[in-house]
Amino acid sequence: MKVFSSINDYNYEGKSYLTIGTFDGVHLGHQEIIKNLVSEAHSQNNLAIVLTFFPHPRNVINRSRSVKLIDSISEKEKKLKSLGVDVLIIHPFNRKFSDLSANQYVKSVLIEKLKISKIFVGYDHRFGKNRSATVSDLIKYGIKYNFKVTVIEAKEIDEISVSSTKIRNALSEGNINLVNKFLGHDYQIEGEVIHDQGLGSKIGFPTANIKLNSKNKALPMNGVYWVYTIFKNKLFFGMLNYGERPTLEIKKLTIEVHFFNLNKNLYNKDLKIYFKEKIRDEKKFDSLNSLKNQLQIDKKTCLNLEKIYKKK
Repeated sequence: MKVFSSINDYNYEGKSYLTIGTFDGVHLGHQEIIKNLVSEAHSQNNLAIVLTFFPHPRNVINRSRSVKLIDSISEKEKKLKSLGVDVLIIHPFNRKFSDLSANQYVKSVLIEKLKISKIFVGYDHRFGKNRSATVSDLIKYGIKYNFKVTVIEAKEIDEISVSSTKIRNALSEGNINLVNKFLGHDYQIEGEVIHDQGLGSKIGFPTANIKLNSKNKALPMNGVYWVYTIFKNKLFFGMLNYGERPTLEIKKLTIEVHFFNLNKNLYNKDLKIYFKEKIRDEKKFDSLNSLKNQLQIDKKTCLNLEKIYKKK
């Protein structure tokens, strides 16, 4: 997959099959659009192109309602590549771009720059200044400029349509099961293992403290989670605490993971941590001994979940 950092860098002369969107999370609804795009493009020996934007349009247009992102740019790239996309264009989103009228956008971007032959969009796709144009308008532009429009209906899980907003809401509630259902894969974070106080080792629960690679990552609510990582091609389960460590009264958000069978020096290494289930809310304990007792209970809960998982 070729990646371009601007529409202006893309100069392929042939006709393209295209889809457009922020694709935050590359959830099941996004996957439905992209699979249709890739299948039809490749059947016609055309390129399957994804046009996305960074920063997120809402973080430019309405900063008072800015959003955290389910995926970092690198995570999004990897997911789109795995779906068979040939070209990914990550165009800088700014005020000037957002002020393009629907007609200017279609003519200058879709027709003149990207030379689209067919475009694939979700049923609720909107475009142009103030997001004023709808799918119906896009179809009319298709007739005017001679390109086809394929509209993909909402992907539903348990009779609920999937959206990035619903995934972010589920994350904020700690509902990892719903998040993973909507994504079609396990939610993940990625970051470097850094040095910390080493308190976990002192109470028998050594932890890898994670410094996230992305500052704008959407994170779950504070609490303890059953998680896993893949290290040197091996699967290791563990439990992760995300929160302010109220027992220690530090009041600084931290991410720390205790792996059950991973006894390696992880400092300065990048790890991907995948979330399976929330175990409990964050809680303040009256002593380190009480905290240690709870961690033993948490570990037993996670090990039981691991046994069930491995039997499936």
